[in-house]
Amino acid sequence: MNMQEMLVLVLIGLVAGMLSGFVGVGGGMVIVPALVYFLGFSQYQAQGTSLFVLSMPVVILAVMNYAKGGHVNWKFGLFIASAFIIGGFLGSKLALKIPIAWVKIIFGLIMAYVSVKLLLSGYTSLSQHDA
Repeated sequence: MNMQEMLVLVLIGLVAGMLSGFVGVGGGMVIVPALVYFLGFSQYQAQGTSLFVLSMPVVILAVMNYAKGGHVNWKFGLFIASAFIIGGFLGSKLALKIPIAWVKIIFGLIMAYVSVKLLLSGYTSLSQHDA
């Protein structure tokens, strides 16, 4: 790893972490495309690396900040986390069984859908606020 790669990795981490903490967006939505396009990772490498990055210490620190303000529903979170663990296992198994081109297409479609929904909901909120 050279100095330029280290700088890119630090920037990816900072941006992903800040967006994750700021708007709750999954770091993978930033990390995966950044690793693919800026560092030439394969889709599988980017996804695996992103999952590694989103490990417990990072999550714990972010959750602590929200919990201090009383903004964490622990009961619901535990139910979602339980299903998330199973879903993550099954999703990774499926991703490794289908052609990489399909994984990229599905990932891109999900990112596009989420982006459009967020943009439209933000626009609607602004429109209602201005009225």
